[in-house]
Amino acid sequence: MGDSVEELVQSGELTRMQLMALVKKDAALISIHDIMQATAFLTEDAKYLPAGYREDYIERFSKAFFGRIRDVKNDNNTYQGEVDTTRLQGFLEVLKRQYDEAKSKNELCFLKIARLISIYTTFIREEPVHPVGTKFPGGFTLRYEGGKYWCPVKKQQLNNPSALCRFCVSVQDEDV
Repeated sequence: MGDSVEELVQSGELTRMQLMALVKKDAALISIHDIMQATAFLTEDAKYLPAGYREDYIERFSKAFFGRIRDVKNDNNTYQGEVDTTRLQGFLEVLKRQYDEAKSKNELCFLKIARLISIYTTFIREEPVHPVGTKFPGGFTLRYEGGKYWCPVKKQQLNNPSALCRFCVSVQDEDV
């Protein structure tokens, strides 16, 4: 097995369990200090958001970081099937651009954790990048209903080259 997700993707064939093993290895390296740096970046990044939304955003994503890292470390499920390596390669390219554009150590730390969590949710668990219940401006919320994840902003983000939305399993909430 390769030492990095990129090496595994290059091999062309990748099971969800192979990817999970690598994600678990990376999660073991995440410390409380890393999470604190990522939270500091979230706080700085959110400073211009409306006050009520800003607090919820910071709290929800800080908890999501703690929770998802814990989930990865404790996940002993068996995941069947192959990963779409072409899709994962595109996903990694977007993340690489984000790394290349990072402006601080806190942002790099945030991106390291976000990368791990988003690979886990998107390609292993096949869940949305944002947790169910995530609030978006305008009072809209990501929800799970009828066996689907409904996102209120997916359509607006599909052409955003920095957004991971085109890789997300959620569908556009047509009620929005």
